[in-house]
Amino acid sequence: MSPRRSAAEALATRARIIQRSTEIASEEGLEGVTIGRLADELEMSKSGVLGHFGTKEGLQAATLDDAFVNFWHRVVDSATGYPAGMPRLRVLCENSVNFLADLELPGGCLLTAASSEFDGRPGQVRDLVAASWTQWRGRLRDEFTAAVDGGDLPPDFDVEQAIFEIIGTGLALNQELQLHHDPQAVDRAHRAIHRALGNG
Repeated sequence: MSPRRSAAEALATRARIIQRSTEIASEEGLEGVTIGRLADELEMSKSGVLGHFGTKEGLQAATLDDAFVNFWHRVVDSATGYPAGMPRLRVLCENSVNFLADLELPGGCLLTAASSEFDGRPGQVRDLVAASWTQWRGRLRDEFTAAVDGGDLPPDFDVEQAIFEIIGTGLALNQELQLHHDPQAVDRAHRAIHRALGNG
């Protein structure tokens, strides 16, 4: 076997482990992800699973990081072609709602679930959860600042309040979709964000 093929197979195996870990975590939380369970379900040895991540916490962190990369690609990267400020901000917010509405995971958004599961638990995973949400908040803050500087929003616009409402809308949307299966949830989220952007 060539080194290139071996490396490609290792990456494919790692991706398969993370995919199953993500499915479990979306329904049961990251603590539902165990090395033994993944080894059994994927017909691997425990050492084979651990070899890709080192520890259970490393596997949890890799699963969470993969979820955030997916979120960033679908929500943020796809908005970069729009003008900075309000035009891009609107697309970012629309993308974030659509991301939650279209997410093909049995238990909804892993990032949202992990924020509740690990908010009071110190460690690598909690730090990664906090860093992910901080990065998303920072991206919104940058676009709000550009919107204020460009005159799309008044100088005294409360940026931090708007970010709070947008983040809260996302958390509420995930709950309404997963817990209550509310068919109006996506429309309600769009209206809430429309108000948060200063549109009444």
